[in-house]
Amino acid sequence: MAETAVPGARVKVRFAGQDVHGYVVGRTSETDHTGTLQPLRRVVSAEPVLAPEIAELSATLARRYAGARSDVLRLAVPPRHATAEKQPSPAAPGPPAPPSGAWTDVEHGDAFLRRLAAGGSPRAVWSAGPADDWPAMVAEAAASAYAAGRGALVCVPDRRDVARVDAALLAVLGEGHHVCLTADGGPAARYRDFLAVARGARRVVVGTRSAAFAPVHDLGLVVLWDDGDDLHAEPRAPYPHTREVLLARADQQSTAALLGGVARTPEAQQLIASGWAHELTVPRELLRRRVRVEAVPAEDRSVGTRIPRAAYDAIRRGLGSGPVLVQTPRAGYAASLACDTCRAPARCTVCTGPLVVSGPTVPPQCRWCGHVEATWSCSTCGGRGLRAPVRGEARTAEELGRMFAGTTVRSSSGDRVVDRVGAHADIVVATVGAEPVADEGYAAVVILDTWLSLARDDLRAAEEALRRWLNAAALVRPGGHVVAVGDPAHPALQALVRWDPTGFARREAEERSQAHLPPAARLATVTGDLGALDDVLTLVDLPEGAEVLGPVPVDDEHRVLLRVPWSRGEDLSQALGDLQRVRSARKLDPVRIQVDPLTI
Repeated sequence: MAETAVPGARVKVRFAGQDVHGYVVGRTSETDHTGTLQPLRRVVSAEPVLAPEIAELSATLARRYAGARSDVLRLAVPPRHATAEKQPSPAAPGPPAPPSGAWTDVEHGDAFLRRLAAGGSPRAVWSAGPADDWPAMVAEAAASAYAAGRGALVCVPDRRDVARVDAALLAVLGEGHHVCLTADGGPAARYRDFLAVARGARRVVVGTRSAAFAPVHDLGLVVLWDDGDDLHAEPRAPYPHTREVLLARADQQSTAALLGGVARTPEAQQLIASGWAHELTVPRELLRRRVRVEAVPAEDRSVGTRIPRAAYDAIRRGLGSGPVLVQTPRAGYAASLACDTCRAPARCTVCTGPLVVSGPTVPPQCRWCGHVEATWSCSTCGGRGLRAPVRGEARTAEELGRMFAGTTVRSSSGDRVVDRVGAHADIVVATVGAEPVADEGYAAVVILDTWLSLARDDLRAAEEALRRWLNAAALVRPGGHVVAVGDPAHPALQALVRWDPTGFARREAEERSQAHLPPAARLATVTGDLGALDDVLTLVDLPEGAEVLGPVPVDDEHRVLLRVPWSRGEDLSQALGDLQRVRSARKLDPVRIQVDPLTI
């Protein structure tokens, strides 16, 4: 096996009485192991799929998230596909000259690109403005690094964003220079593209969160778009966030880094405050020329309306020159029902579950047991009328169709997501994240039911609400009009009106610092049954200054929250990692440990 067991190759080894998969990390002539070494069982494949930098990164992330290195490698290296492995990876042609012009309106944007093209490693947090063609700007940054002889890695939240960046890279670089690492093409195509990157045939990569581990040769730039999107949080152990993966790679491999988004997270703001990254923004005077934003209060709900006069006028004026986007936070028809007389929630007479309506001619149905309430009556006042305090995208489209007769109303949500719309004067009703891109931008954007986005019981409720609104508002054309329906005095809506994600992120970071919450503190949650949590608190060797909050019930389990100052974060991760090893050796009841969870 001497010729095939190369560093990075897949092998089978004997461990705990059974054959398990592994990787050759390195080969040396000596060992510090005092026991007897075991031979390899066999070499599965001589293809070096685990690059040295990814092996080092897996160890770093396992320590950071108190997890097992094998779990990180499972995320980093896709399953083998033997047929794809036998196919060669044609080399890419020489890199073309990078374009210019997309970053002209961004302060210090040209300086950032010049340093990239000169082979430098600048690091920046970029706040995109309304009507910015951010895929083209990302492609230009990647092309600048590529022209300097280095690779580029771009991570975006979902496949729709991948498609947009893919088209932009194709326009800038041409055919045969980049690959898209997503699961859409199937395991064979994904593994083929992964091998093209691992072999150095492709050095520009765009993909979703798993692409953050792509073994790009001579990596010179990592780009993350919209780091506040929860799709960047890995749902599998050890739950690494794409932002932390790319930042770790930037530090480890001394690469340039670009964190971009229309909104800004407190974590990204902390990178600027600490001096790790510089700020790239659009000047205020240019923002004022590009978009006009206003917040208007909702009218009296007792009259059954949810679209104020200002929003109605914005839609009517916008339809005179192009499409109009209406964002609503809920999908479906009527997400909840209440008595029309006393406003008491409408409940099922069989199981007391909430009633919903899926269409204008469909009787109410229980969301829990499916019972149809054809003759419902209110148990509080005896009334038989129903109203919808929360209306979905289908009901909103129906209402707008009646208001603007003769206008095409299109819906985009759930499984019926529309990717693009033309320049026709249509109304597009979309849920959060399903907003189509208009070819020439939207003439107007109306954001409904902002109170519902702010009502989430979560630390990041206001931050997430502003991110959703800004992402929708950024789809306007230059000179467009944005109307948000809600409380104009709320800080998040004020930040939207001023188009000030920077100030909002700074304020959020300061308030969380005073409350000892992330990103000023390091948190970890331990979830399991009470007996397992008692074992955890007995065995764990917490660092000095650690706080233990809980346990508290969460669904069918209980949860303990561990909190330390940011400076002791590595000590907390080390303590939890040692705890995991002790518990595994003793075969104790399992618990789920998450370091810096996205939601609390």
